[in-house]
Amino acid sequence: MTDETPASRTFWANLNRPFSLGFFLVLGGLVAIALGMAITQLVTVWIYIAFALFVALGLDPLVRRLQGRGLSRTWAIVVVYFFFALFAALVLWLIIPTVVTQVAEFVADLPATIAAFRQTEFFAWASTQLGDTVANLLAEIQKLLTDPGNLAAIGGGVVQVGVTVVSGVSGLLIIVVLSLYFLATLPQMKEAFYRLAPARNRPLTRDLTEEITASVGSYLAGMVTLAFFNAVFTFLLYLVLGLPFPQLMAVIAFCITVIPLVGTVLFWVIGSLVALISDPLSALVFAIGYLVYMQIEAYVLTPRVMNKAISVPGSLVVIGALIGGTLLGLLGALIAIPVTASILLIIKKVLIPKQDART
Repeated sequence: MTDETPASRTFWANLNRPFSLGFFLVLGGLVAIALGMAITQLVTVWIYIAFALFVALGLDPLVRRLQGRGLSRTWAIVVVYFFFALFAALVLWLIIPTVVTQVAEFVADLPATIAAFRQTEFFAWASTQLGDTVANLLAEIQKLLTDPGNLAAIGGGVVQVGVTVVSGVSGLLIIVVLSLYFLATLPQMKEAFYRLAPARNRPLTRDLTEEITASVGSYLAGMVTLAFFNAVFTFLLYLVLGLPFPQLMAVIAFCITVIPLVGTVLFWVIGSLVALISDPLSALVFAIGYLVYMQIEAYVLTPRVMNKAISVPGSLVVIGALIGGTLLGLLGALIAIPVTASILLIIKKVLIPKQDART
């Protein structure tokens, strides 16, 4: 007597019923496609969740410090968010009116600025070398920035601009609220995650998770600190050189230099081009001064700020930032270095010990 499975129960027996087999295969394919489309349509939600979790991990070290001074976690979160909201409101109150005014002045003064630029020796030299290309480029820039029709076309129309602004504000509010919930329940979330691992692996899982989350929080705080230094230096340099719109450029510097690896270089180009329209000599001084600051930031500020946060070889920083930026844009660029450090940590504490234990 054998234990062979009856032919009626084997997969190949279904070939005798091609209609049923085809129906279930097609149904399975349709379900897979529907799930893929659902995940794709929810990509904005995943981005909100990732940003909120990233913010929560960044604020968690501050909450822990307050807990260490005797406050409960609830009151520590209230204090952190109160001062965070107070700081944000103060910055917006100081910057937004000035930025709005300077943007309006920039658009209004652009024709006069371009006309003055045409009288400079640099413009004459560039026109000699490149012919009418420089003059045509300036004319196109002026037309693009001063023609309301072009501005409306760029923004997709007034209604589309309004929808974009409302969507951005609502997205920011969603991230803030989600980060508050994540921060309040972070210990419970960690404990639930630990229980997913086998009991024998939970101590190692706990150690890895705590080290990774601590490094993410320290990394985010370090990036914000470096971006703040960058904004202050840009404001002072623009102010000393007499260049226009120092507050506006400081805000732009802070927003762009938060992006790791490429943010500082990108703003160096933007800041130099804006300064070039106003005064070529001041633009040259700004470009040189900011280039010097980039070296100081790379070799002095960044090691001091980041030495306790995260340690990743330079080549992996570049590779991780390129991959993260390509896959997820700004979010990918922000989380690329912590993710890379987490992978290195797992390899160091999990994979290598397993390989060393083999004989």
